[in-house]
Amino acid sequence: MKKLLIFLGVLGTVLLFLLASASGNTSESSQYYKLILALNALLLIALAILVGSRLTQLLKRVRSKVFGSRLTIRMVLMFSLVAVLPGALVYTLSVQFLNRSIETWFDVRVDNALDRGLNLGHNAIDYQLNDLQRKASVIAWDIHDNSLSALLERLSKLRDQTGVQEITLFDNNGQVHAHIGNEYASLVPSLPDRKIITEAERGSYKAIESDPVNGLMMRVIVQLPGSEFSNRVKLLQLLQPVPKQLAQDAELVEQVRGEYKQLSQSREGLKLIFSLTLTMALTMALLGALALAIYLSDKLAAPLSVLAAGTRAVAQGDFTQQHPVISRDELGILTHSFNRMTRQLSDARDTLEHNQAEQAEAKAYVEAILASLSAGVLSLDEDWHLQSANHSALRILGLDPSRIGDLPLSKWNQAYPNLTAFFAHTIHGFLSDDEVWQRQIELDAEKRVLLVRGTRLTQKIDGSDDLHGYVMVFDDITELLSAQRDAAWGEVARRLAHEIKNPLTPIQLSAERMEMKLVEKLDPAGAEFLRRNTQTIVKQVAALKQMVDAFRDYARKPSGKKRPLDLMQLLNEVLVLYEASPIMLDFKVHGPLMINGDPTHLRQVIHNLLQNAQDAITDAAEQRICLLVEKDEKWARLYIEDSGKGFPAELLPRVFEPYVTSKAKGTGLGLAIVKKIIEEHHGRVQVGNSTGAFVRIELPLWEETTSG
Repeated sequence: MKKLLIFLGVLGTVLLFLLASASGNTSESSQYYKLILALNALLLIALAILVGSRLTQLLKRVRSKVFGSRLTIRMVLMFSLVAVLPGALVYTLSVQFLNRSIETWFDVRVDNALDRGLNLGHNAIDYQLNDLQRKASVIAWDIHDNSLSALLERLSKLRDQTGVQEITLFDNNGQVHAHIGNEYASLVPSLPDRKIITEAERGSYKAIESDPVNGLMMRVIVQLPGSEFSNRVKLLQLLQPVPKQLAQDAELVEQVRGEYKQLSQSREGLKLIFSLTLTMALTMALLGALALAIYLSDKLAAPLSVLAAGTRAVAQGDFTQQHPVISRDELGILTHSFNRMTRQLSDARDTLEHNQAEQAEAKAYVEAILASLSAGVLSLDEDWHLQSANHSALRILGLDPSRIGDLPLSKWNQAYPNLTAFFAHTIHGFLSDDEVWQRQIELDAEKRVLLVRGTRLTQKIDGSDDLHGYVMVFDDITELLSAQRDAAWGEVARRLAHEIKNPLTPIQLSAERMEMKLVEKLDPAGAEFLRRNTQTIVKQVAALKQMVDAFRDYARKPSGKKRPLDLMQLLNEVLVLYEASPIMLDFKVHGPLMINGDPTHLRQVIHNLLQNAQDAITDAAEQRICLLVEKDEKWARLYIEDSGKGFPAELLPRVFEPYVTSKAKGTGLGLAIVKKIIEEHHGRVQVGNSTGAFVRIELPLWEETTSG
């Protein structure tokens, strides 16, 4: 309210000043009088709306019996009365003084003096014009019989004698015969228009013209004697500027006389304008005073209202009320006493709230820690109802607290049947005698393994433990176990490759040497028996070597021979070896498909997958292998699907483990090697069943690899 009143006060002062300046016809801003008056009217309306709204609010407070409102309206009435009475008196005197002053501005003697001064100026100029016409007639008689050769010399002398600025001789067709001028004259003669020439042919022409450069100019045109009887009438033109001082005096007198006449004619209008300006100023001042009165009354009554509101707040238990002491009188002393009372009452409550806040902060701190853990945390009350769960717990188990509701832990399997085993093991752990128990639980449906730890929450009361609930912490260790199995199989493969392969070559050589030494010493039947058993030994040794090579490939370390290569070109090279196979190609990539990889290892991956697909469709009714290649912004995808029986359901979660296979012959290392190679290339591999078995491989594009 204070800033608004200051703004409206400054704006009103400026607008009233502009209105007073524009009230006189001689003011430069008088042409904007209507606009300024409209702006003042708008400001007046704004003030009226402000005062009206504040008065309406004040009356509503009085009707609502708000404490301090009656005192406020009483002070408003007193302030308004103080402002209205002097304003009305000053306004009445100002209007009377103004009307009488305007009447004294206008006097008949002043009007006559201005008219005579204007006539005097005109007569002086007319005298100058008549004198110039006389000179023109004299010059015309002097040169009317001169030849053209002597004309310029004669005109020059006459111009010097008469002091004329410019003399021009021309005919009625506008052709100039001679032109003489002083240093102020233009080089090109200023000829009149056709209408003036026609008027000059009938006698003579004289006039005062306005020139933008020289000011007022006197132009006189006369005929040369005897030229009216020839084909072309010769005309003599004299140009002479009106004396500057005379022209300025005449112009000033005419301007003042015009303004005086205008003021005289608008006498009643001036009275109206000045009266309207005074009325506008008085009304604006009264409304401003009323708005200021309302503001000051509110300010004076505000401390009482604040104290009354503070008293009601304290009665309702709010001890935080503190009010500024804005004066040193009795009201200030009362406010200070009230503040001291509420401060003492508030200190006791603040101590209690501080203790509660510390407990809330500690609880929030614990909840923040639990929310940031990757492990899941569940807390239950003594009746097995869910109390809290962090985000990781809900994510690992796939729980929705709204589905559990008020169900105890023993009935959670109604909402989540797939977690029945997990809930049973958890309850069993809590009911055991162990203070802290630990279980490794496998979720049958998803083949995930969780490591769960739990304990009971107790508190000693009167020397005995009082149960307050349960808490359990669990984490998904499926990937950890898989990594441990891979590491174990890698170690087994390295040892097998070292321990088994070394004696195979001596065994094979010994069998072949035995055959070569003994076959000739035996009868045909014995030789055939020896040869057949020797070949059996050699074949089995070769099979063992092949198995050892497979384990060696599984246990090898990354070769580090990756380079940018075209996956499409690599596929085409491998597919040449499978031209006889029923492979349906669906290449959604046209052109190179660049990745960063080892061509030898990736070629092995493609061979393993195509060979597995061929083995799967051997006994199928419809033999078909689908090979799909596509890409998106970051990945190159290779999708191989066969029409076989698919993966057995019991083996599907462990198909990437070594020595897991559904084939009668095979080491079960094919998919394990594929997974290892793809992970070395920072890719992803996924298997599943659709119409048959499918394997999907994703490898990062070369651009993405290099940018990383």
